[in-house]
Amino acid sequence: MSRLARFEAALQGLERRSRRRRLAPLQGKDFASNDYLGLAGSPRLKAAVSEALGRGVPVGAAGSRLLRGNHPEHEALEAEAAGFFQAERALYLGAGYAANVALVSTLPQRGDLVVCDALVHASVHDGLRDAKAEVAFAPHNDAQAIADTITAWRARGGRGQPFIVAESLYSMDGDRAPAADLLGLAEAHDGFLILDEAHATGVFGAGGRGLGEALEGSQALIAVHTCGKALGVSGALVTGPAAIVDTLVNRAKPFVYATAPSPLMAAAVREALRIVADEPERRARLHALVGFAGERLARLGLPASGSQIQPVILGQNARATATAARLQAAGFDCRAIRPPTVPEGTARLRISLTLNVDENAVSALIDAVTEGLSEAAA
Repeated sequence: MSRLARFEAALQGLERRSRRRRLAPLQGKDFASNDYLGLAGSPRLKAAVSEALGRGVPVGAAGSRLLRGNHPEHEALEAEAAGFFQAERALYLGAGYAANVALVSTLPQRGDLVVCDALVHASVHDGLRDAKAEVAFAPHNDAQAIADTITAWRARGGRGQPFIVAESLYSMDGDRAPAADLLGLAEAHDGFLILDEAHATGVFGAGGRGLGEALEGSQALIAVHTCGKALGVSGALVTGPAAIVDTLVNRAKPFVYATAPSPLMAAAVREALRIVADEPERRARLHALVGFAGERLARLGLPASGSQIQPVILGQNARATATAARLQAAGFDCRAIRPPTVPEGTARLRISLTLNVDENAVSALIDAVTEGLSEAAA
C-alpha cells in the first residue's frame, strides 16, 4: 500500500461529499473577498508602503517582538491604534486567527469559565484546546442563554471570572451580536467580553471603529480588529486594558514564539486607519450598496442580512458548489461555503459586497443567482 494511501482516501471522501477544497485563481467580479472598502489596491496604501521603504523600513522583522523583531513601526501602529479605537492599549499580531488563539488560550485560567457563541470562528475553537478554564457554548446570539450558563456555573461553585466570546458581525451569516447585552453580563459578573470585530472594523461604528465602538472604555472589553479585511492589509490588533495586553506579551504563545509581523505591514496598517478616518464616504458608499442589494433580494423573496455579508442558504453541498460554479462561469467570483465551516445542512453561497463592484454588478449577480437557483431546482 502506498504511504500516501490514507491521505488520498481522505481526499476522495471529501470529494464524494462535495467538501473538497481547491485553490482557485482570481477571476470574475469580486463577490468573494473581504476587501469591503476597496482598500487593498488603494493608491494611498501603495504610497505609504513606498514611502516606508524609502525611509528604510525593512520588509521582514527577522525575529520575535521579544527578541530583535520589535520595530518602531510596530510601536507607532499600536499607539495610533489605541487612540483610534479609544482603548488603553493595542497589540499587533500577525493574523486574526493568531489573535483569537492567543486570547482564549492565555487569559482564562483554571477556575474560570469561557462561554462562546455557537458560531464563533474556528480560531476560537483551536485556542480553547489549550485553555485551562471550563468551556461552554450557548445558542447563537442568545444573551439570556449565556446569562443562564454563568448563573448555573456560579451555583455549582464557580468562583473565577467568566469570559464571553462572540463576533460582533458573523462572517458566514452577516448578522450582529447583542454586544451591549454581552458586555453588561461580563461587567455584572466581574468578567470579560472578547469581541471579534473582524468583519465590522472599518465598516460599522463611529469613524469605522466597529460595532463595539459605543462600548469602548470598559475594562471588561477586549476587542480583536482584523487588519486583513476592510483595512485591506494584514495582521490583527488586540485592544483593551494595559494589563491584558501586557499579559499577552508575557504569556501568549502565538505572540511570544512567532516572528513579528512585517514592519512594512505595520506602516501600511497605520495608513489604512488614517484612510478609514479621512474617507467616511467609503463607508457611506458600502452601506448604500448593502441597502441596494437588500432591496433587490427582498423583491426576489430572499432574506437580506443587512450587512455586507449576504448568505444564500442552499442546504446541500452539491447544490451549493454547482450554483457557485455556474456563477463563476458567468463572470462572478462567488464561492460556495460548506461544512465544517458552516453547520451541516446549511451549505450556502456567501455573497460579499465590496467597493470593488457597483450597483450594476450587484444587480447582474442577483439575477444570475436567481437563474442559477431555478436551474439547480429543475
